[in-house]
Amino acid sequence: MPTAVDIDDIQGLLVAGYGHLKAACFVLLEIRDRRAAGAWLGSVAGEVTSGKERPEARALNLALTPSGLEKLGLKGDYLLTFSDEFVSGMTTPHRSRILGDTDENAPEHWRWGGSANPPIDVLLLLYAADEAQLETIYNARAAAFGQSGLRQIEKLQTALLDVKEPFGFNDGVSQPVIEGLPRTGTPSNTIKAGEMILGYPNEYELYTDRPRIPRADDPRGILPADTGGSGNHDLGRNGTYLVMRQLEQDVHGFWQHLDRATANGDGAGDPAARVKLAAKMVGRWPSGAPLVLAPNRDDPSLGTANDFGYGHADPYGFGCPVGAHIRRANPRDSLDPDPGSAGSIALNKRHRILRRGRAYGSQLTPEEALAGSATAGDEHGLYFICLNANIARQFEFIQHTWVNNPKFDGLYDDVDPLMGPRGDAGASHTIQGVPVRERVSGLPRFVTTRGGAYFFLPGIRAIRYLATLG
Repeated sequence: MPTAVDIDDIQGLLVAGYGHLKAACFVLLEIRDRRAAGAWLGSVAGEVTSGKERPEARALNLALTPSGLEKLGLKGDYLLTFSDEFVSGMTTPHRSRILGDTDENAPEHWRWGGSANPPIDVLLLLYAADEAQLETIYNARAAAFGQSGLRQIEKLQTALLDVKEPFGFNDGVSQPVIEGLPRTGTPSNTIKAGEMILGYPNEYELYTDRPRIPRADDPRGILPADTGGSGNHDLGRNGTYLVMRQLEQDVHGFWQHLDRATANGDGAGDPAARVKLAAKMVGRWPSGAPLVLAPNRDDPSLGTANDFGYGHADPYGFGCPVGAHIRRANPRDSLDPDPGSAGSIALNKRHRILRRGRAYGSQLTPEEALAGSATAGDEHGLYFICLNANIARQFEFIQHTWVNNPKFDGLYDDVDPLMGPRGDAGASHTIQGVPVRERVSGLPRFVTTRGGAYFFLPGIRAIRYLATLG
């Protein structure tokens, strides 16, 4: 029987991506005054959108970095009970290597979150039905930052929500269903609550490590009791970790490179071949139709199809190449040692993430991207946001072991064709086929990291508790 989830205490971002709220911005803040910031946090706690709500006009969620927790007054010993990945941060040399944040992607080049940038303590996520309402909400919040002991570091403005990501492909189709929450799904796509929410059993039937504090340090009894019976109070329960990265996408370069790679012998472009090569790199057609179900041409009727596997339907990658982006990011049932089995699906479930990102910049068609080149201010990309209870086993594992791995699933020298690291000669992408495979070489960098950080997204009771520490 599914574990009951305390949806009243969970921030709404864990339950929904607010797809009906088309406008959003993400505000990065620094805490300058502990007491004032604590009072601000206490006042905001009552406005945080919970998981039980379906807000019609606006939503607000917030998350904190380790420095934010410390500045609010959380004791250092308790801070160390959070995961090591969260405490040490995204920009350590080791983490930069495993995430592919080197060369142009290195944190020293970032616009925010890097070692040369101002410290980030708080992430405020604001959503509204349209841009006018969003601006009103943001202006009201921003007017109070100074007197609330906060300084704005960045306001990250998103584009109005569109089903397509900047390269022009239907996005957000594949999301895991969390057991115990209102949405239901197929067994192969439903994961234990503890994979996404701290304080609940995960796919190992264990509790992911989380911060707990002695009962004496919560004299008002704001936090829930530790369900493990330790007598401590659970600061982590109903919270999760939020990963945020700004991924700039070279939309012009992407389509212009594919146009050259698929040109006819006389140099004329071949639109059908261009789109097909792009689909072979992504793993879906622009409509969202998966190649494993529509290997030869786009089929918009399959644009939201997500109930499929690779182990039996496409074991050799003749439909969807083994190294395609969506097959790497979510291998489904194709993992060793027994592809196509329940065991393979179970293994995959231990590495799922919940994506909540938004795009920025104007949406270009392939034809518009081909007609011009990037200019100052003409930027496109994704504010990638994902939620997971174990950063190392979920987000970092996917990035390092699947996306950036040149030997993923039997490949020899192929990284993710969209966002994998590039050497001096560019990247390669193998398209399996009969009688022979095709190998695309010299893929330049299409995605560049411009910022990033790890955050803790607390339960609402934990927000109220943290507000009392100052």
